[in-house]
Amino acid sequence: MLNKDITITIDAVGLLCPLPVLKLKKALKKCNEGEIVKLIASDPAASIDVPHFCHESGNIFIRDEVEKNFLNANLTSREHKKPRAYFIQKRNKGSR
Repeated sequence: MLNKDITITIDAVGLLCPLPVLKLKKALKKCNEGEIVKLIASDPAASIDVPHFCHESGNIFIRDEVEKNFLNANLTSREHKKPRAYFIQKRNKGSR
């Protein structure tokens, strides 16, 4: 997936559950069907919450991966893990 395919990128690094999913939900409301949102989050719970939200809301969870392009000097040593990027495609309800 190329960056040009992404409609919105959300920076939720440092936010804890449920804030990354709430930011995702808000961003998806602004999207048209088929558009892709990239969520960057450091909360380990996001790996469960984001796919679950997509399943429940009818949106398409494409994949997640380690975010390679993220640099934040404010991360503490206990937050040494790289954030993950989650890719979600907007799907209107009833479009299944």
